[in-house]
Amino acid sequence: MLYDVRERRHSILVNEREGTDMFKQQIDLPGVNHARELGGYAIGNQRIKSGVLIRAGALTNAEPEALARLRDIYHLQTLVDFRMSTEQQNNPDPEVPSARRIQLPVMEMEDFAIPEGIDPRYLELLNDPVGNRMRLFDISYEYGMLGPQVYVDFLLSERGKVAYRGFFQELLALDDGRAILWHCTDGKDRTGCAAMLVLSVLGASRQTVLSDYLLTNEYNESAVESVRQIVAACPMPDDKRDALLFFSGGVAEGYMTHAMDTLAERYGSVDGYLREELGVGEDERQALRDKFLY
Repeated sequence: MLYDVRERRHSILVNEREGTDMFKQQIDLPGVNHARELGGYAIGNQRIKSGVLIRAGALTNAEPEALARLRDIYHLQTLVDFRMSTEQQNNPDPEVPSARRIQLPVMEMEDFAIPEGIDPRYLELLNDPVGNRMRLFDISYEYGMLGPQVYVDFLLSERGKVAYRGFFQELLALDDGRAILWHCTDGKDRTGCAAMLVLSVLGASRQTVLSDYLLTNEYNESAVESVRQIVAACPMPDDKRDALLFFSGGVAEGYMTHAMDTLAERYGSVDGYLREELGVGEDERQALRDKFLY
């Protein structure tokens, strides 16, 4: 009954925004960027329950109305934060009544290896919040610090595996009629890898996984457009264009396909990675499908 009531409230909230500027899969949380859900996606002859699996950007600027909606409409049980410890300390999540906050950093600052012989100006730009962003990008790209490998590092590093393993433990522990929200800073990369894993374990097609991933570019259209303008004025190789898109707040399909293909090469499939590294075997997979599909 609790789920039925929450589902109706969620549907009313969504319907109120139809015909406005609502994005696909959007969760209306004032002050929270890039807030959306996995609910409604088709999995064979089933669908993912609405208002249960929520992904977002940082909650730092969430308005009181957003926190009230998470409590009263979605009955949020668990808030998973994938950000680095410094990000969490500098911009802590607000308290959401009734929700547990779980901190599962996918990476930390010490995980970033600074290439030997790197231009000292890179370090200066890295520590300058108002520095020349394009110069920072150029140096980062030049030294191979941007590219599709970043998602593989998230998924295969020991810290990343611990974080995503803990995330699935929280998914399995979620009570009926309650919601879970996971986020990082922009809600697109660490969060996007988590969404890919959830959709995969539920049996979503590769196209569904990629379509959900690429919705980021609709939410961040201004960033995507700025990249288009830069590339039009200064043509660059496709891999550098994709790196600039990633750096600027968008996503490039090749980053996610590279991650999924790498998991398939090493583990036979994304399911193989889930089983061998995250402890999500057939019993856990079925439990998740029973919990989140209807």
